[in-house]
Amino acid sequence: MSSADQRAFPVEGAGLGLRRSMMGEEVSPEHIDFLEVAPENWIGVGGRFGRWLREQTERFPFVTHGLSLSIGSPAPLDMDLVRSIKAFIREHDIRCYSEHLSYCSDHGHLYDLLPIPFTEEAVRYVAERIRRVQDTLGQRIAMENVSYYAAPGQEMTELDFITAVLEAADCDLLLDVNNIYVNSINHRYDPVDFLRGLPGERIAYVHVAGHYDEAEDLKVDTHGAPVIGPVWALLEEAYRLHGALPTLLERDFNIPPLPKLFEEVAQIREIQSHVQPQIQRKAQYAHR
Repeated sequence: MSSADQRAFPVEGAGLGLRRSMMGEEVSPEHIDFLEVAPENWIGVGGRFGRWLREQTERFPFVTHGLSLSIGSPAPLDMDLVRSIKAFIREHDIRCYSEHLSYCSDHGHLYDLLPIPFTEEAVRYVAERIRRVQDTLGQRIAMENVSYYAAPGQEMTELDFITAVLEAADCDLLLDVNNIYVNSINHRYDPVDFLRGLPGERIAYVHVAGHYDEAEDLKVDTHGAPVIGPVWALLEEAYRLHGALPTLLERDFNIPPLPKLFEEVAQIREIQSHVQPQIQRKAQYAHR
């Protein structure tokens, strides 16, 4: 039986990242099961945007994906930000708060997601900061496996680093399938072996997105294009290994009209419905 068959998730089905540019379009529960926002983009926002967000959080289950916690930064944690996020979570009944396993500041924002060195020292440092955030929020958080283009001071593999942080911090995983695909090409490893090595019982939900082909051996995570065939195939493999996990489509620029995004969300649902009976058959066989 897959780990997904034995645990509860914060949300179910197929979701979409909500962007301000979508205001005025019909976001329909017929097409989407849950929505996600970056809390930093909405904390303290009033007026018509604030009213629109409130309308959506009253209609849909919501998760949040942070941009500026900077969990691996040498600078102190921004605990004022953490407390603001806590209030936002309570105000809008947010089901899960996730962040990037990276850093983006050092006594000032650097406006990019930079790689944390894959070392035992970094595991201890990051895990302690995650535990502080969880203690302040009063809930578990999910850390996302990120794309990276250099690995300074590497002493461990990416997979070993991620699993060590999750264990030491006792936190959850936001599984980004596109990031695995991008990294597997840029750093030459088998993405299915990587998926197989992840602790499925810690996966809260999944991200899937498009990327940019800089070269045959260099992919750049952009969230600015449709999801490609190999990434859909890798998502299906993730479901086979870990269950039909709740999955969200990310699109941050070159955003098409909602009906086009709904087509990709529908593809998530199709893969989930296709894989779920296979998982159930495996589970039934395992109990014989």
